[in-house]
Amino acid sequence: MTTVALRHARVRYGPLEALHGVGLTAPGPGLTVLLGRNGSGRSTALRALAGTVPLSGGAVLWDGADVTRVPAYERARRGMCLVPERQAVFGSLTVRENLELAARAPAVALDAYPQLRPLLQRRAGTLSGGEQRMLALSRALLARARVVLVDEPAQGMSAAVAARTYELLGALDACVVVAEQRLPPALRGRPAIVYELRRGAVVFAGEAGELAN
Repeated sequence: MTTVALRHARVRYGPLEALHGVGLTAPGPGLTVLLGRNGSGRSTALRALAGTVPLSGGAVLWDGADVTRVPAYERARRGMCLVPERQAVFGSLTVRENLELAARAPAVALDAYPQLRPLLQRRAGTLSGGEQRMLALSRALLARARVVLVDEPAQGMSAAVAARTYELLGALDACVVVAEQRLPPALRGRPAIVYELRRGAVVFAGEAGELAN
């Protein structure tokens, strides 16, 4: 079992504080959802877990160990994978080359998203937004990470592909944390822990079913 957590986490961007002492725990295997509008701090919380933004206060814990000062590349080496909202693929490389950066044999990714198969020779930068999200998530699937952090996984996808995406994420033997603006329809009725953020603070913590009610 893998767990990542923020403890009284504070993040500043210059004079502005984006997280005001946020506390949350994401156990795995399983899904944890960070909800909030733009500017709520959900993406910042995700990046704080990944180590791509530094904390100005508080701590990041991974399996109970303080990793606050562990750099992002070292967290990645230990099995943490971040899929950011933007620039999540290498646009100048082909789809196949993007996949091969994560694993030599991309069969698992192509089984997950067969829509990518006819696009293997296309440059990733020419794909639609939804296709780029599929490619970015495919690379995360191939990485076999212990912790998977995804900012808006279903952005630009059709409802059917979005539902498939959440099926794939929910089936991973990993701690999966996603950031979304609102609770995805695919998660209604499914087990997931939800934290809602507003203006850099947690205003709700509980099961997805509780939020829906």
